[in-house]
Amino acid sequence: MKKSLYIATIEKGHGLVNSLIETGRVGDLGLVVVDELHMLGEGSRGAILEMILAKILYISKTTQIIGMSATLNNVGDLQQFLQAEYYSNNFRPVELKEYVKIQDSIYEVDDKAENGLTFSRLLNFKYSSNLQKMDPDHLIALVTEVIPNYSCLVFCPTKKNCENVAEMICKYLNKEYKNQRENEKQDLIKDLKNIGKGSLCPVLKRTIPFGIAYHHSGLTSDERKRIEEAYSTGVLCLLTCTSTLAAGVNLPARRVILRAPYVATEFLKKNQYKQMIGRAGRAGIDSAGESILIVQEKDKHLVRDLVNNPLENCYSNLFLEFTKGIQSLLLSLVGLKIARNPEEIYHFMCCTLFGVQQQFLSKEKSLSAITREALGCLIEKGLLKGKITSEKEQKSQSNLEITQLGQATYKGSIDLAYCDALYRDLKKGLEGLVLESYLHLLYLTTPYDMTYHCRPDWMIYFRQFSQLNSVEQKVAAIVGVPESFITKKASGQAIKKDMDNCVINRLYLSFVLYALLKETNIWNVSEKFNMSRGYVQNLLNSAASFSSCVLHFCEELEEFWVYKALLTELTKRLTYCVKAELIPLMEVAGVLESRAKQLYDSGYKTLAHLANADPETLVKMIEHLSRRQARQIVSSAKMLLREKAEALQEEVEELLKVPTDTSEGLLTTLP
Repeated sequence: MKKSLYIATIEKGHGLVNSLIETGRVGDLGLVVVDELHMLGEGSRGAILEMILAKILYISKTTQIIGMSATLNNVGDLQQFLQAEYYSNNFRPVELKEYVKIQDSIYEVDDKAENGLTFSRLLNFKYSSNLQKMDPDHLIALVTEVIPNYSCLVFCPTKKNCENVAEMICKYLNKEYKNQRENEKQDLIKDLKNIGKGSLCPVLKRTIPFGIAYHHSGLTSDERKRIEEAYSTGVLCLLTCTSTLAAGVNLPARRVILRAPYVATEFLKKNQYKQMIGRAGRAGIDSAGESILIVQEKDKHLVRDLVNNPLENCYSNLFLEFTKGIQSLLLSLVGLKIARNPEEIYHFMCCTLFGVQQQFLSKEKSLSAITREALGCLIEKGLLKGKITSEKEQKSQSNLEITQLGQATYKGSIDLAYCDALYRDLKKGLEGLVLESYLHLLYLTTPYDMTYHCRPDWMIYFRQFSQLNSVEQKVAAIVGVPESFITKKASGQAIKKDMDNCVINRLYLSFVLYALLKETNIWNVSEKFNMSRGYVQNLLNSAASFSSCVLHFCEELEEFWVYKALLTELTKRLTYCVKAELIPLMEVAGVLESRAKQLYDSGYKTLAHLANADPETLVKMIEHLSRRQARQIVSSAKMLLREKAEALQEEVEELLKVPTDTSEGLLTTLP
């Protein structure tokens, strides 16, 4: 039997585990490795991770689970939940020294000292009065002690601060920094321009020649990847970045500087602090590592607590994330037939991390009461059918059943907070679905959770609405945003009538997606809507994912049969955001839009063309394509083609299979 290795996000991993349970194959799962296990305590993603692990532990007695983390405190709770052995090691191949800077004094973090800090040295850097005003925290002094010969990361509280700090450092650096690896820096600028289809961020244009760049979610994933690559190879010696870099990307540095003990306006948690400084001095790259936390006088006492206190505990989020947590879990337990009645469901809940920590997390209610309350909510929402008896009544209880809406919700991985709204919107869409363009479908697949952070620019809203044709403008009226409302908002008039902000913001975001499908250029669209490129790309990725979820939702409800074919095509368009003819080439790993265009224009129009290509010929025909890249593309195309052929073969075998329940007497031989 073919063995597979899946490297997945938490959400995709949950879908895979549910699928294996549904097909009775969860026992085939030999090993599950969870990196950054402390994520169990982080919001809705933590709740989903807990669901995955709890289901595997409850159903499969043969699957081994390995969890890893450098920032865990209450290990006993996790041991009990995972029924696990505990291995710990404090060994660090490269010594890490922690420092705190207050004014021009640097102190070493020392747990033996009375207040946890020991004076180390004074900063020795001559500052002019002008430079002192521009750089009161002495960042230039701190970074020039290590760059350009060694690497440095500067963590900043906000995205804007990252860009400002990168520019400020470059402004006062010696021009000799530009001479280091000059050609490779120019190649980096050229690559970023290609990624931006001719556009380049003016800040990066000014900072990259000095070997400096910023790194945050405002960049597209391709821009971030190229900048990470340049930093890893030493072309860039300094990155100014936000805390997200500490969580997911392995970019080590000789020195890590924390610009302030804040993430946005929130004071730093010990776990976050440890994740950030953990980037300093990685094995095989540096002989030593050091971190410097810059502190203002007013924060001195808070920082002493930060460096001396233990790590925060990791707590279950199943209860806090009610619709994405416990309700979602209970719905899938009934849907997957893991547990059929309240008693079995309660037994399962005892095996979760929430079950282990329940007395601490919810002192007012028992685990049984919380479980019954969540089941009652699911019945009230029409997602489950059945009766919940009180704790005092006898224990013989009837089985619960999942409704069609419940089945669609869990199969589509729809957040229970939005399943009613989605059903209503899709139902309303059937009354007058506008199919002359993608706009109406895009509105239906714009993620609900992104509307809360959306702040429309009303002049842009009005301009975009005005550019729609009369049929497309009708979509706005159908969903509940009349032209008169947009006009009044754009002209600053007061509006007495209450409007649904979710609908208004959702339509605005669907305008962004519509512009993307028409232009397929994130740069142009981000400028048009005055949004960051990273935000626009995140919206596109979220919409592609939600479109797929809505498709699975519709597949379970016969009344929505019309959406199936429409959403299959739309999901592909959103996933690749290119012209339809390039989609087959974009499915190949390592092929981005610009490369797909080059291949298509050179005659490689299908997956079969690419799988049978000669890498040497590709190198000659395609500009800026290395031999290594050509071999990778051909190899990936072959693998994808083989996978598609195997899937079709399995389908053929399934069709030709003789049904096992056919009576022998009914089998006849054809003449």
